[in-house]
Amino acid sequence: MANVRIDKWLWAARFYKTRSLACDAIKGGKVSVNGQRSKPSRELSVGDQLVLRQGYDEKTIIVFALSDQRGPASIAQQLYQETPESHQKREKEQVLRQLAAVQRPHGEGRPTKRSRRLIHRFTRPGS
Repeated sequence: MANVRIDKWLWAARFYKTRSLACDAIKGGKVSVNGQRSKPSRELSVGDQLVLRQGYDEKTIIVFALSDQRGPASIAQQLYQETPESHQKREKEQVLRQLAAVQRPHGEGRPTKRSRRLIHRFTRPGS
């Protein structure tokens, strides 16, 4: 197998649950191949470097093998390898997100049940 469509490969490597989700991500610019934006029909070959953005994470991976059939996760993990720099960067950003959530001052965000009742008493004095 010389080349495989990028949407099929992303589906087979289990980055996306369906091929249509992979196509939407590619069309949305969340996947780049060798530093360039691509189309879902682009042919992928061994040695290509992909940058995937999924949620908060950005992964840089190198393609080691090609497959257009979705198999078990253990086989799918053998199709690619994430670069060490990408892995370290993702871990560092995850720690920063966790610290930011801990440092959020109390009372920010959704009101608690008690504060909601106080708000209703203030805004609806007759009830």
